[in-house]
Amino acid sequence: MWGVSRTMETGGRREGSVRGERAPVPRQLWVEEPEPRVRMADPVRKSAVRAVLIVSLTLIQAMVAFLCTLAGSWLAFPMVLSSVASTIVATWSVLDVWVTRQVWKQRYGVVSGPSSSARQLRRERRRARRAARAAARAETRIGRRERQESGGRRVAEAEV
Repeated sequence: MWGVSRTMETGGRREGSVRGERAPVPRQLWVEEPEPRVRMADPVRKSAVRAVLIVSLTLIQAMVAFLCTLAGSWLAFPMVLSSVASTIVATWSVLDVWVTRQVWKQRYGVVSGPSSSARQLRRERRRARRAARAAARAETRIGRRERQESGGRRVAEAEV
């Protein structure tokens, strides 16, 4: 019957439940495997905490400057000037987090697996080097064999 669900067709029971079978579980398209988060390095964490504190204080200071401006207080102008200066400091601290992270990665390395395309390129280069070495070895063997057959003289000298 069109437009009727499977449970209605079987009288409110699932199809497999009559015979004691389990209903088929639909396969999931994507299975999420939790990956353990790598902890931030100590210098990076320190600079990140410092940056968060500076940025939060800058936002508070900007809000106070805005409210002082709305109130017409004499404190508005000095607060605006200090907010501009602290915005520069906050930007610097955020850049410090990024630079510290990059420096830490360069010094202490990052564990990473090469991509399959990089692996394939390395295999091809390795095969080419091995083939070139094998050809060079074969060439030196042929040259040695020819010298031994000609009595220690070169083939070109023996023909003349």
